[in-house]
Amino acid sequence: MSEKKVSLLEGFKAFLMRGNVIDLAVAVVIGAAFTQIVNSIVKGVINPLVGAFGTKDLEGYSSCLRGPCVTDPKTGEATEGIPILWGSVLSATLSFLITAALVYFLMVLPVAKYLAKRAAMQAAKEGVQETLEVSELEVLKEIRDALVSQRGGPAGETPGQDPGRGHDQ
Repeated sequence: MSEKKVSLLEGFKAFLMRGNVIDLAVAVVIGAAFTQIVNSIVKGVINPLVGAFGTKDLEGYSSCLRGPCVTDPKTGEATEGIPILWGSVLSATLSFLITAALVYFLMVLPVAKYLAKRAAMQAAKEGVQETLEVSELEVLKEIRDALVSQRGGPAGETPGQDPGRGHDQ
């Protein structure tokens, strides 16, 4: 029974030590930190800029679905009416779009270009190798054809030799 536990633990350790799992964990941590930076930029820069063109901060924009919306000044929660906080949704959407654009242009696009160059170099290398193999094959065929023509055909006769006498005279 202890052998089974050891093999299970070894299997779990091997799973955790795979490159993919470690890469994924690093990506999640970096992604979380990156998201915090983008959210700070949106809340600290973009929302106030939108507010400068409007009447208030972007997250402050809302509509009332039913009746007049009255909020409690102490808690900030609605006491009457049903508020629709579309400014918060717009702010979150901007955060997402900025994050997606930065990830695409700073990470995905450069890596894709690098991988495309690497694949093109590998394909060119394989093409050269294939050309060399074809060239070698062609040379071997020419040598074979030259040897066959020297012997005079499949019977092993050389041209100008008496067919009944063989190779040695």
